[in-house]
Amino acid sequence: MRELVVENQEILMIPQNYKFANRGKVTEVRAGDFTLELEYEPDGILENTYCEFYTQTNRGKLYFDSYAKKIEGKTLIIASPAKHKFLQRRQYTRIKYINELELSENGKSYNISTLDISAGGMKLKTDENINIEGSYDVSLPLTETTAIECKFQPIRIEKSNEGGYVISGQFTFNSNNDKMFLTQYCAKRNVEIKNK
Repeated sequence: MRELVVENQEILMIPQNYKFANRGKVTEVRAGDFTLELEYEPDGILENTYCEFYTQTNRGKLYFDSYAKKIEGKTLIIASPAKHKFLQRRQYTRIKYINELELSENGKSYNISTLDISAGGMKLKTDENINIEGSYDVSLPLTETTAIECKFQPIRIEKSNEGGYVISGQFTFNSNNDKMFLTQYCAKRNVEIKNK
């Protein structure tokens, strides 16, 4: 683990209840564990209870399960995990996401067909003439009971060979929790798809 987790590395920590997700910085790495200094109080994070961890390394996005051996205020001693996995080289895990949705801006709606999604943004198809300078409201259904409301800003628009346009763009979120939830959703779906 020593070559994967290094001092000053930022790590996202997600307990069973993702609403208590937290971010921290590694302050010390030892053979069997490492010290993580959290940004916020560790509400909802318990000693000896497994959480998910995500961090960016030069080998790609690293994911592992582990637990806090000791919690003292915002300082946690995290056990070195037995196993880890690199999700992919891009900053956010991208998954196939097929949905018929709507983008809206200033009271005008545009029909879109989504192709893929990550916590960074999405790719979609549309016959509509969408302005690359626009910032569009979109609701992303992730489960039967959960949808994330965010803004979509186009970055690249290409004409499709089949007609219409293929648009890639980025998200801006109303809250960090929404971004964390989408990060976790994409990572879990990616693992499920690979294990099928």
